[in-house]
Amino acid sequence: MAYPVNYRYTKEHEWLDAADGVATVGITDYAQSELGDVVFVELPDVGKTVAKGEVFGTIESVKAVSELFSPVSGEVVAVNTDLSSHPEQVNAEPHGTWLIKVKTTNAGESADLLTADQYTDLVK
Repeated sequence: MAYPVNYRYTKEHEWLDAADGVATVGITDYAQSELGDVVFVELPDVGKTVAKGEVFGTIESVKAVSELFSPVSGEVVAVNTDLSSHPEQVNAEPHGTWLIKVKTTNAGESADLLTADQYTDLVK
């Protein structure tokens, strides 16, 4: 799997695509393949404040329930509501299916996240 080079990645297998002070967050292909068929996603409400490294929701598959960790701090400004009725989108296109969008409060926070090459090495 080729990981998008413009994204940054966490060791907990979330991806982040930041532009104009808003970070779009999802889970990686590796994460969805380890989870198996995703059957439910629990996400925060718009307006909720999230902190880098803290749990912002859960993702449930036929195998397990996993926590989702925020790669940055800020305010949730959008939630992918399509996932409540179609959680399988995460499996079909993990790098194209976002979970939340966060208006970041600290632009430098994403600097220590992994590059695509570093993440690829992590999951080998």
